[in-house]
Amino acid sequence: MNRIFGRGKPKSPTPNLSDCIGNVDARSESIEKKIGRLDVELVKYKDQMKKMRDGPSKVSQTQQNMVKQKALRVLKQKRMYEGQREQLAQQSFNMEQTNYTIQTLKDTKTTVEAMKIGAKEMKSAYKDVKVDQIDDLQDQLGDMMEDASEVQEALSRSYGTPDIDEDDLEAELDALGDELLLDDDSSYLEDASASPSIPEGMPSDAKKNKDGVLVDEFGLPQIPAS
Repeated sequence: MNRIFGRGKPKSPTPNLSDCIGNVDARSESIEKKIGRLDVELVKYKDQMKKMRDGPSKVSQTQQNMVKQKALRVLKQKRMYEGQREQLAQQSFNMEQTNYTIQTLKDTKTTVEAMKIGAKEMKSAYKDVKVDQIDDLQDQLGDMMEDASEVQEALSRSYGTPDIDEDDLEAELDALGDELLLDDDSSYLEDASASPSIPEGMPSDAKKNKDGVLVDEFGLPQIPAS
């Protein structure tokens, strides 16, 4: 079959901006190297022309013109390559800007699609959420909290406690404050400090106290013998 109808030509790959930019940059680098080699030749011809002009030996005008023509030819080639380099640099810049714009549009498209999916998911989620149901749930929770408070209040209720008038309690509280102020007496401390001191030292022979009463070795009144 291939012999009869032949084979179709393979399709060429779709041009890619990144590959094109790489090719243009490679050509620009190649031209840059050529310009460098031409600069080396120009320096050589320039030195030759200087030696011919300033050297001790005389050189014919024809030889000087030949070297000059070579230098002009190299300079002309350099100018041509420099023009090509500028064109390639501009082409590379334009393609980079185009590639950047394309990538930005792709990113924007992806972002928009993601936002659409997010909005769709949000709508689907909101279908299961009813505002009325949330309000009812909040009301139920509020009622349950009130019921719980009532239960706690009922459990903390006291039994067998007589009713006491609030006014009587306030009057008693005021009187209690006055009593506390009246009881603020520290004279008992002075009485305690005036009490007889504890006898010190070893027991001694019978002595008399300040009233002339005989006391024993512990300072106590002696009991007369019967």
